[in-house]
Amino acid sequence: MSRPAARWTLLLILALVTGSAGAADSPLMVHTKRLTLHTAYRIAHASLKACRDKGVQVAVTVVDRAGNPQVVLRDTLAPNLTLAVSRRKAYTAAEFGVATSKLQNRFKGAYSVGKLDKLMLAPGAVPIEAGGTRLGAVGVAGAPSGQTDEGCARAGVKAVQTDLEMSGF
Repeated sequence: MSRPAARWTLLLILALVTGSAGAADSPLMVHTKRLTLHTAYRIAHASLKACRDKGVQVAVTVVDRAGNPQVVLRDTLAPNLTLAVSRRKAYTAAEFGVATSKLQNRFKGAYSVGKLDKLMLAPGAVPIEAGGTRLGAVGVAGAPSGQTDEGCARAGVKAVQTDLEMSGF
């Protein structure tokens, strides 16, 4: 390879490695919206209260957009198992971006995605969204039916939805 060709090759490799080629076309950072701890707590508390008003003791988990727990509440008499179930429901709703009741019969078969350890394809969780942005999800477990769990989760999101929509999304 001639000396000028080697120089151009080296410059091209350097440009690709440093990102200067096409840098004007792509942003340097990605900005994401996140729930504050206070807002996540408001959602969890409102979900818990909605179930209490129905005479049901539950656990509630609010997860961020990546499915990591932000707030976990377990009512006094809710069984310990409800903690794991509410977390898995919330994680599933965050990952798929839909209420878990819509996923209940979606995945069938021995090796389907529904068999993954962290997922729970049972009613009881809904995503938290504002301005077209998924912010996380809330999962509830412990009521006699998943529909009741999901109703409580929806009540939690409803308690902050207007504030989220008005917050500048």
